[in-house]
Amino acid sequence: MELVKAVDALWKRGWLPYDIREIVARSLDESATSLAVDVIALSCSPHPPATVHPRWQRQLEEIGASVWWEGPLLEAWATRHIETRSYAERTAAELLKFLGRLPSLPQILPMPGDVLMSAVRAGLDPKVLNRVRGLLAKAESTAFPEEAEALSAKAQELMNRHALERAMLDADLPAQATSRRMWLDKSYFKEKSQLVHVVAEAFRSRAVAYDGFGFVALVGDEVDLESVELLSTSLLVQATRAMVAAGGKAGKGSEARSRPFRKSFLVAYASRIGERLAAVPSADVVEDERLLPVLADRKKAVDTLFDEMFTRTRTSRVTVRSAAGWGAGRAAADVADIGTGRSSVTSG
Repeated sequence: MELVKAVDALWKRGWLPYDIREIVARSLDESATSLAVDVIALSCSPHPPATVHPRWQRQLEEIGASVWWEGPLLEAWATRHIETRSYAERTAAELLKFLGRLPSLPQILPMPGDVLMSAVRAGLDPKVLNRVRGLLAKAESTAFPEEAEALSAKAQELMNRHALERAMLDADLPAQATSRRMWLDKSYFKEKSQLVHVVAEAFRSRAVAYDGFGFVALVGDEVDLESVELLSTSLLVQATRAMVAAGGKAGKGSEARSRPFRKSFLVAYASRIGERLAAVPSADVVEDERLLPVLADRKKAVDTLFDEMFTRTRTSRVTVRSAAGWGAGRAAADVADIGTGRSSVTSG
């Protein structure tokens, strides 16, 4: 099948399952997206689970890529979606043409079937991950800023503590950096990517925004990158909620509902969060001196991989056109829950 060959070619050009699903969903219609997911499943189906990287497997599960049909895919797809064979063929042709135009991306994971995955370094401990997600979910849902800050503080400290503990356990292993792609909403992408950037810096990682696609490429230690994704996602939820609330309180036609206001709000929010994170005593400043060379080696590994992946990068700038939006964004960031000023994590 030509579509499977096209997807196989994209694996070799650095694309991952979630990347393909996301770029198709943003560029084509629901039919093409559904078909793309099925083609992804068909492409990966011949490979035993032991030869599929855990992050690759999680992406397949996240997008719902599984072989649910028997026989030729297009016939089964048309029947399932109550479409004609000719419609399925037109959708397949459009999808094939689109996939063939996609450029190469840096290779960040081994392709299915390449190697056995038994030695893959793990990210956050599942128990820690579940607790962090629970804390951040509560922080995002509460209407009380003080409670949100306390909950997020526990989450941040838990992530940092776990990262340092893992660093000590892995001290005898070679320093190893990896990369992830964090897809963001298309609206106000440049402004939102700045927030991801400042969080990445706080967790000893680096970030590059792909404006044309809609994702931020992250480079860092596996545990640190999971922390970046979790905290960035939570802060983006809080920023969006505060931005919408500011517009909701204003009357129709008010500046608080304008695009310049919202862009300025998000830029200011990211700037202030960066200041707050920089003011927190760095996690790299630790009492146990045995960690210092470990963290230094990790920084070197991160910088080396970053330079290998991105030979040409440029600094982007944004223009602030709303003083009211800037002030509102900084005010919202002042009460955002990043966990400053706390030194312990309670149990339960």
